[in-house]
Amino acid sequence: MTVCVAIKVRDCIVFAADSATAAINPAGAVENIWQHGIKVFNLYRELPIVGMTAGMGNFGRESISTLAKDLRLQLMAEGSPDSLDRNTYTINEVVQFSSNYFFQKYQQIQPPPADSGVFSFWIGGYGADDMQGSIWNFSIANQSLVGPIEIATETDDDKVAWGGQGQAIQRLIFGFDDNLQSHLVAHGATQQDAQQILDGLRQGAQTPLVNPTMPVQDAINLADFLVDVSKQYSKFLPGPTTVGGSTDIATVTVHEGFKWIKRKHYYPLSLNRLETDHAA
Repeated sequence: MTVCVAIKVRDCIVFAADSATAAINPAGAVENIWQHGIKVFNLYRELPIVGMTAGMGNFGRESISTLAKDLRLQLMAEGSPDSLDRNTYTINEVVQFSSNYFFQKYQQIQPPPADSGVFSFWIGGYGADDMQGSIWNFSIANQSLVGPIEIATETDDDKVAWGGQGQAIQRLIFGFDDNLQSHLVAHGATQQDAQQILDGLRQGAQTPLVNPTMPVQDAINLADFLVDVSKQYSKFLPGPTTVGGSTDIATVTVHEGFKWIKRKHYYPLSLNRLETDHAA
């Protein structure tokens, strides 16, 4: 259970996600909610590449967090055919390798995941020769890989996108969420008419929260705000609070590279004085 937010403006890309993760029994019911899941990742230390996940929290016995760190080790393994060339790499190259990596891991799950199990992964960043970044997404469900899809291209000056439980963000930005279509059909509209109405509303009623010229800090603040709106929305809905915990935020820029903005740790730095590079 997740909300994740991706924002692109001219100066940066920002990824933000909550920390709630759910234990779901075979019948599909939520048994427990934990508040310390890790969903945002630096996919190559010292390079401007950020990853983020939503949906399934584990592939069999391995957490997505562990798999993402294993992916990072492969990308950084000097001399390996799978490693990136720091001087020539492209974000497309990172995305293609990552999607194949996770799909292979998904296919190894035994028994295969239930039909309701969906995994989504986002990658954003700058290639070795890029002055503008891009954002990509791929998802896996029912033994099928969907994408990768380029959500924001290098020529897109501004973009806000989200995954997981995005109803609160949809309502804030569009004035409605995906449930509106079924309500329109229930009140006599055809599926085609309902879709046309929603498309028109998305174009004409969208709240312009993101702007191409936003400074980095303001883009960070917007991502933080959108995750917080989702957490507060989930808190007051009936049923389990499936979006919550602390918010992890990372940003990448062409000059400063990858930077953590907010980040939880399971151990305090004050008690680990020899620690120079926190996990994740």
